[in-house]
Amino acid sequence: MIMDIGSLLATPFEIGSAQLTVGDTLGFITGLLCVWLTAKASIWNFAWAIVNSAILGVVFLDQRLFADSALQIVFIVMSVQGWVQWAKGRSAALQGFRTTSLREQASLLAVAAALSLLLWATLVQLRGSSPPVDAVITALSLCAQWQLNRRQVASWVWWIAVDLVSVPLYWSRGLYLIAGLYVIFLAICVHGLSVWRKTQGTPNKVCEAVPV
Repeated sequence: MIMDIGSLLATPFEIGSAQLTVGDTLGFITGLLCVWLTAKASIWNFAWAIVNSAILGVVFLDQRLFADSALQIVFIVMSVQGWVQWAKGRSAALQGFRTTSLREQASLLAVAAALSLLLWATLVQLRGSSPPVDAVITALSLCAQWQLNRRQVASWVWWIAVDLVSVPLYWSRGLYLIAGLYVIFLAICVHGLSVWRKTQGTPNKVCEAVPV
């Protein structure tokens, strides 16, 4: 049976003063699986990313975090794209992980800055919650996902930045379990960055790390 939105936002239990919904709990579990599989360079990270984005899209919409909610739709599309790109076969894995040039990073920073300002102005008009922070998280996440799909090691640096901004925002909105999830994300991202750097330029290790 497909869970309706009402059930997803229900509050099944409390921990201290924190009220945890079904959506918070499922978002925590699926998000943890997604990032852990990404750190292991497993193609199945995209499947769990799609499920996680669908759940968090509803949770964030309920919190009036409109940019974060809309971002989940983009994530679903980009995850499908990444899944297809990674599933081209072991020959793709032989290419290993890619570096990002300084010029490309500068371009991405410019895109992130411009997108943040545009989203900020839009969210103010929509009366969303925390427009500037919500906008920055969305812009950084899009740039990070774009690099992840291209198997670029620098994607982890962007995800780390996303986590550092996300934790205080979600905590302030009472999404304690999701905030805790992003703390775990942060630790996994640091580990993922280390692993990808070690296997970068070493095709045999990449083939062993990436199930296809």
